This record gives sequence, structure tokens and C-alpha cells, in this order.
Amino acid sequence: MRTLRGAARRQSKRRLFQRAKGFRGGRGKLLRSVKETLIRSYCFATRDRRIRKRDFRSLWIIRINAAVRVHGLRYSQFIAGLKKVNVELDRKSLSEMAIHDPAAFTAVVELVRKVF
Repeated sequence: MRTLRGAARRQSKRRLFQRAKGFRGGRGKLLRSVKETLIRSYCFATRDRRIRKRDFRSLWIIRINAAVRVHGLRYSQFIAGLKKVNVELDRKSLSEMAIHDPAAFTAVVELVRKVF
């Protein structure tokens, strides 16, 4: 007797359609389009996980630069000064400090200012 794979095929298709939920038009309703779109979306997801790290680092640098300029320094001077003073705060924590705790950030800037 011929096997039709009824239940297995239905489950497989259901899994694909669930992943494609919310896609526009045929991209979420037609099997071939769903498969192609999902492959594309997985590629973008993989690529963008790496890009997200770059984007956040550049955002932190922009925020630190803006906060340091208020105190009359440039970003490059600030980072070089941090290295000379042996302050090992990463850019994420410096950025958060500049936003949420300006007093502590000012104290760090004053440490660096003593070097220059």
C-alpha cells in the first residue's frame, strides 16, 4: 500500500506556517513562498545578530562622546585617559552611567581630566 505521509506532511506545513505568521500576502499563505521567505528571514536573522553588536557599540560611543563633550573633552581623549588611569569600565556601562548617573560619570571624567 502507498504511504501518503498525511499526518507528517500536515505537521511539517503547520510548523512552517506558524513560523511565517504575520508575513504579508502570499508570503504567509502559500507554501512555496513561505519556504523561500523563511530561508531569507533566517539569513537576515543570522546576519543581524552580528550587526546588532556593532550597532550597539557605535550607539554607546556616540552617547559617551556627547556626554564627554559637555565636560570639554573628546571621546578619544577620554578613552585614552581611562586607559592611563587604569579604569576598566566598558563602553556599555559608561553609556548607562552618562544617562542614569551623571554625578558618577562626572567623577570619572574628573579622574581622566587629571591626566591631561
